[in-house]
Amino acid sequence: MADSDDLDLDGGDSPGLDAPKKASGLVSILPNLLKFIAIGLGALLFIVTVSVITVNVVSGGGRSQTEIPVSSPFVGSRPTFQFFTLIGVVRTTTSDPVPYSVVVNLQLGYDENDNATATELTARLPELQDFIRSYFRAKRAADLRPDNEPRLRQEIVEQINNRILNTGRVRHVAFIQLEVMQMP
Repeated sequence: MADSDDLDLDGGDSPGLDAPKKASGLVSILPNLLKFIAIGLGALLFIVTVSVITVNVVSGGGRSQTEIPVSSPFVGSRPTFQFFTLIGVVRTTTSDPVPYSVVVNLQLGYDENDNATATELTARLPELQDFIRSYFRAKRAADLRPDNEPRLRQEIVEQINNRILNTGRVRHVAFIQLEVMQMP
């Protein structure tokens, strides 16, 4: 026998040798299927981890919040004013066809430690008294009802700041007395 007989250099089939059989069916697909399942599970685990970390960072470091803290609604602190009290009581009548008598005593509030406004209000005291008298003289009794007081305050503040004062600013009007009476 020759050496070439034992070696199959041609690559041809030898009738006496058994060739390995190719696996068929599920056995051949199983490694690829397991590889795709592992990749899917890894991707899912990665997505869940990133989501949990993101939610923890956004919600404040991972603290669980089982209760929502309830606080009272924010109410800003009211400013403290100094009040100009020298105007005194002003008496006048309304502009109604049958006039009503009006007695008003008001104080003007301005910012604390604002000495310039205090000085200017003192210097313009006669103008302020005249303005208050003419302001209420131009009103009707229906305009001076208690439910209209916030609007009256705002109008007085705006008109004093725009017409009378140069540099100072009045911030609030306090009615110490506001009486509207029908004349006999």
